[in-house]
Amino acid sequence: MRNSRSVGSLLVVATLVGVAGLTVWMRRGPNIVRLAAPLPVRSGPPSIAPPAAAFVDITRQAGITFEHENGAEGQKLLPETMGGGVAFLDFDNDGRPDLLFVDSRPWASSAPAGGRTPRSRLVLYRNLGEGRFADVTATSGLSADVYGMGVTAADYDNDGWTDLFVTAVGVNHLFRNVGGHFTDVTAVAGVGGRPDQWSTCATWFDYDRDGNLDLFVCNYVRWSRAIDLQQDFRLVGLGRAYGPPRTFEGTFPYLYHNDGHGHFTDVSARAGVQIKNPATGVPMAKSLGVVAVDLDGDGWPDLIVANDTVQNFVLHNKQNGAFEEIGASAGIAFDPYGNSRSAMGIDAADFRNDGSLGVAIGNFANEMTALYVSQQAPLQFADEAIVAGIGPASRGALTFGVLFFDYDLDGRLDLLTANGHIEDEINKVQASQQYAQQPRLFWNTGGGGHPAFVPVAADRANDLSQPMVARGAAVADIDGDGDLDLVLTSVKGPPRLLRNGQPSGHHWLRLSLRGTRSNRDAIGSIVEIRVGAQTLRRTVMPTRGYLSQSELPVTFGLGDRTRVDEVRIRWPDGSMQQLREVAVDALTTIVQSR
Repeated sequence: MRNSRSVGSLLVVATLVGVAGLTVWMRRGPNIVRLAAPLPVRSGPPSIAPPAAAFVDITRQAGITFEHENGAEGQKLLPETMGGGVAFLDFDNDGRPDLLFVDSRPWASSAPAGGRTPRSRLVLYRNLGEGRFADVTATSGLSADVYGMGVTAADYDNDGWTDLFVTAVGVNHLFRNVGGHFTDVTAVAGVGGRPDQWSTCATWFDYDRDGNLDLFVCNYVRWSRAIDLQQDFRLVGLGRAYGPPRTFEGTFPYLYHNDGHGHFTDVSARAGVQIKNPATGVPMAKSLGVVAVDLDGDGWPDLIVANDTVQNFVLHNKQNGAFEEIGASAGIAFDPYGNSRSAMGIDAADFRNDGSLGVAIGNFANEMTALYVSQQAPLQFADEAIVAGIGPASRGALTFGVLFFDYDLDGRLDLLTANGHIEDEINKVQASQQYAQQPRLFWNTGGGGHPAFVPVAADRANDLSQPMVARGAAVADIDGDGDLDLVLTSVKGPPRLLRNGQPSGHHWLRLSLRGTRSNRDAIGSIVEIRVGAQTLRRTVMPTRGYLSQSELPVTFGLGDRTRVDEVRIRWPDGSMQQLREVAVDALTTIVQSR
């Protein structure tokens, strides 16, 4: 995230020199003032009107009473700005997606004289059906009094029950699901990390294709309360402010190999994922987002890591247990001007339905949401945010979560951004910014002479348009009607559960995959459906966005089409499977053929 003190510098410099249309910021460390190039304006055909987004806020009526706690008491400690993640998962195997919220907590130093009563910072809601949820935290076994951050869920031991990994400021936690009840197995599994680390995003994926899910865990910056307070960041007119990650040292991520039998081995060093600053030799990563996706179609999962104020990483799987960092040569490391941005959430998908891959990354205010799109050469991407229609419209927002999903089931993946500033009084020093900001939904037009994406106007987005200090986002079909419902988390406040009531009447196909030779959750599978002359693709990649996880089943909108000609699945082990008779407007479970 960008130095909040720079906001004051922006106003002062702009006033003194009279520069209009330029973004100005001050970098602490070396005292450098940088002027960014003016934002290009796209010309072309007028935008077409997107269909209304019929999202209705059902948070309270659904029984969701969770509210995030960040412990803020005026000291302006950096973790307080981050919020917590959320996951849709079916923890009890009843076929309905349940909800897990990750909370933070008051700081230990602020506890009353008698101490505070520890409580679990993981809050689990069971889906009762018909849009209702019940808080089952007390009987779930999820006991962790942590300053929580993110969550990723998967069946890491292939026993048929979804397990949970939770990241935190401090020790991380792994909970094994035993018949619908969770047990903390962190110590036995060996995945707790270091108590002086600050972990953020994490993802399950099978990097060596042995059928067992491995675990990649990102860390943010080298942080402690003492380090933070010593920096003493200040914003003119407000006093103490949240500092930028630029002045904190970077970190290394963890890569844990699943050895089977419930144990993991830290292979980070030998796997080549510990990237150092070539000039200083210190850890470079300041990571907030990660996706595991096959970038070059070789059948092996790669990693894209969104880094805050340093270059993004592309970790290419070399198929021998190691990765090579190629972010710069792949075109994803920097913005089009060669600068690093304040990258946070990330998602990747074939949004054009043409086999190309789009990688969306949320960035800070005055930085556009990035949209890196694969080109004809393997492992070559270009940022097409401006021509695609999301660049100028996204520049004013401070974006954390990003998600591709088809909100109107027309067969094209739309894009959601979850937005909110880090300073609650930012409007006092920058009139164009607000602490609470509108989530933004971009409708996929399919091109045809128009930009790929058109923003859905606030008056057509229903309850989705209400401002909030949003962070994480996830989607799932909570009520079994085929369209994808949405949950958004916020900082120091309630989440928002939004039921999708889109009235299009479009048809849909939902597929739940079960691996046999591959990992049971089939994470990493690529699913293609052929509908006439068109092919639609989805990857089973539930860890997406910012600190969060969406449901495992994949959803295809079909528009007015009432049949699917063929379903093709490339399982994580590389094997292929084809099906021709698959029901439309239904959820179908597909088991990997032996």
